Amino acid sequence: MKVLRILCSIIIKPICFILDMILYRVEIEGIENIPKNKACIVCGNHVHALDAPVLLARTNKKIRFMAKQELWKSPAFRFMAFIYQVFPVKRDRKDTDAVKTSLKILKNNEVLGIYPEGTRNGLARGIKPKKGAVNLAIRADVPIVPFGVKGDFRPFRKVRYCFGKPIYYSEYKDRAKDKDFVEELTNKLMDRIVELRDKE
Repeated sequence: MKVLRILCSIIIKPICFILDMILYRVEIEGIENIPKNKACIVCGNHVHALDAPVLLARTNKKIRFMAKQELWKSPAFRFMAFIYQVFPVKRDRKDTDAVKTSLKILKNNEVLGIYPEGTRNGLARGIKPKKGAVNLAIRADVPIVPFGVKGDFRPFRKVRYCFGKPIYYSEYKDRAKDKDFVEELTNKLMDRIVELRDKE
């Protein structure tokens, strides 16, 4: 399975990169804020289904994104998820399998990708951001690197990703079970993501 994924990646990833180069004027700022060879969680605003695919195609960073389980109904998505090692999460209840996968990724010093909004344009729709990213950051003692996405992903228009400095949560280990406090930290994280999205 691993060999098959590598072979598919060698063929598909360059094609995705070229398509992105043609279709989108992608700008990526601050990618160096993602620690090298260290575990972290990257969290951004979710504006389009192509948020993660375009980012993965245009950077050599290996980011393991989680995505809603319903997307696996699409054969095309399943194929791309196989190549980029995206894993599913059940959004209607606490998903212990997704949590275990996330912790394993972080334990292996890999980069985990989460959209705290849980859905596209969640903030604009008045949906509370999910606390999972902050919970995992505290539990695994890893930083969160926030990023903002700006653009509508229409062909030949600019899309910008802006990554900020890592946010560390080590000092909050003893407050991990305080739901109100974790929600406060999550709201602060989303505020930072919005700042990065709107940065000129």
